[in-house]
Amino acid sequence: MRTTRFHSDLFVLCLLALALFATTAHAQSGRRQTKPPPAAPIPSPTPEPTPEPKAKAGNPDLGFLLATDRGANFDSLSLSLYDPVMRGCGDRLRTGTSAHVEATEKEMNRSDAIKRAKIETTTYVVLLKLKVDNMRSSPDPYLDLELDFVVFAPGTAKVVTQGTAYPNSNRTGPVVIGPTGRGSNNPMYREQLLQRQGEEVAERILKALHLNISVPDHATELAR
Repeated sequence: MRTTRFHSDLFVLCLLALALFATTAHAQSGRRQTKPPPAAPIPSPTPEPTPEPKAKAGNPDLGFLLATDRGANFDSLSLSLYDPVMRGCGDRLRTGTSAHVEATEKEMNRSDAIKRAKIETTTYVVLLKLKVDNMRSSPDPYLDLELDFVVFAPGTAKVVTQGTAYPNSNRTGPVVIGPTGRGSNNPMYREQLLQRQGEEVAERILKALHLNISVPDHATELAR
């Protein structure tokens, strides 16, 4: 009788163990099948804007208008003397900056230059005037011409800089034109002196406007 009861209790325990095992396995199976929530999408990196190319040094809108005041010397000085002055000044301004340079053939006095500067927005008006130095005793007064200049700012006509350029000043060595050397009968020598004075004016303008970029300082040599 005890044996039968023992076997019956053992059978019940086995059934309970099987039932417990089945329940645990099902629970574990259920947990394995549960899918985790989807991961948050990784944001795509925002592309940085392409930087715009930097502007070149200098102001491309900057300009210079070269004009001459010839009225006081109309009877005593040849108008062609202004050609090398304008050429030297204009070429040096173009070399030292990205500015546009215009040389007007229209004569201007100081009042005209001021009026023109006031209507400009980015262009400086440069007024040039040659004069004879009566204090010098040169056989050819054209060799001792002085070049007065004044620069008016655009819009306000304020004087930016002014002064006088003297012949063969602030240069390394004299003008060389060949074996004939300096002489009152040599127009090439006079022309080179005037061109150098124009270059000097341009360099002083660049310095006054803080645009004094290094420009080559070359000796002018011409073969006979």
